[in-house]
Amino acid sequence: MSPKRRSPLTRDKVLSKAIKLADAGGFGSLSMRKLAKELGVEAMSLYNHVANKEDILDGIVDIVFSEIEFPSPGETDWKTAMRQRAISAREALARHPWAVGLMENRDPGPANLSHHNDVMGCLREAGFSFRATVHAYSVLDAYTYGFALQEHTLPFDNAEELAAVMDRRRRKIPEMQAYPYLIEVAMKLDKDGYDYGTEFKVGLELILDGLESLQDRKTKERLRGR
Repeated sequence: MSPKRRSPLTRDKVLSKAIKLADAGGFGSLSMRKLAKELGVEAMSLYNHVANKEDILDGIVDIVFSEIEFPSPGETDWKTAMRQRAISAREALARHPWAVGLMENRDPGPANLSHHNDVMGCLREAGFSFRATVHAYSVLDAYTYGFALQEHTLPFDNAEELAAVMDRRRRKIPEMQAYPYLIEVAMKLDKDGYDYGTEFKVGLELILDGLESLQDRKTKERLRGR
């Protein structure tokens, strides 16, 4: 019986394995040698498909962009589209926490370019001026990426871990009467819990309502200027 032939190595296979390794141990733990070992090839074989580690990083960041869902043009209104996009982006970054902070500073791939173009187009076609579109894009990305970073670095992922953190912090406050609002936070979060998804959506709605007001104000200013 002849041995089973390994399927040919491709760029997609290299990037797929790379993103799995980055998800497991962070991008800093990923090396060409380790990646080659996981793929069952020699390290030099990788260079037929990727230029270097930086090329891999560009590629797997583009994969994260491809996972962010965004409605097709004309499928829904701008506010719904931006809401869906922000929620999907947070979920993608929760799956790939190593990507937080890297999304906007890599050489863009096709998914990256398509995503940014679609978002800009959605806002422009909804009546946002160029400058208002830039404002909207900036504040939505800052909020989404910032929240994802906070979610990744907060020292709890579930109710049990939150309770343990709150208990440690209560015990470290030397004079409880001197910090009544901190004590309130510790007591109520311990009881009611903290849900990342709920908190994200509350802040997102505040931003979207603000952008809607900005759009309305700019529209009225343009009409008055005619």
